[in-house]
Amino acid sequence: MLHVLLVRYTVPADEVTPHVPGHVAYLERHHADGTFLLSGQTVPDDLGGVILATGPRERVEKVAAEDPFAVAGVAAYEIVTVNPGRLHEELRVLLTGTDR
Repeated sequence: MLHVLLVRYTVPADEVTPHVPGHVAYLERHHADGTFLLSGQTVPDDLGGVILATGPRERVEKVAAEDPFAVAGVAAYEIVTVNPGRLHEELRVLLTGTDR
């Protein structure tokens, strides 16, 4: 499954800043293990961020709950699960490991 994780700040940006190093390490860890396919700031950046994740929803929910932002209460996650109906061929290979 594919999941869009909307990460929304729940406090002013200056209260988020001390948790950024832990959040970046968290992102790097889950990009490396293949759970996160994309992550980035919203525009404007004071809204939060977006993560594209893959895997069972239960696992993605558990991973989201471990984000230092969520643990510290400075951001909240909304997870939208998507059942892709049409995919660009290159994305299909990335998500399924097959070209058909």
